[in-house]
Amino acid sequence: QVRLTESGGGLVQAGGSLTLSCAASGGSFHIYTMGWFRQAPGLEREFVAAINWNSKSTYYSDSVKGRFTISKDNLKRMMYLQMNSLKSEDTAHYYCAAGTLPFTDFARLAREYEYAHWGQGTQVTVSS
Repeated sequence: QVRLTESGGGLVQAGGSLTLSCAASGGSFHIYTMGWFRQAPGLEREFVAAINWNSKSTYYSDSVKGRFTISKDNLKRMMYLQMNSLKSEDTAHYYCAAGTLPFTDFARLAREYEYAHWGQGTQVTVSS
């Protein structure tokens, strides 16, 4: 069973930066895609970014493209989300997700039900 643990959330001023981390553990790690989602109060969980676990391919939502960078360290089984130029609308609970979906259909990458494994999330609050 894959277990995901997020860290790095916190309070930051608008325009600032924050880096989230996701640690993956578990015996059998047959993962093809990992991603970040977020959920703001009263809203549905939305896709943020995804990364191909077996290559350097990445995919971003339009709302974060150019400001956020997703990366990974396969040996450490870690995934990261570097968030720059943060805005108040980035305030949300951020979740790490992993799944066996192939990194070929961008529409699938943004669907939360395509990911089998989820962390508990970490809160990011951006003050204006």
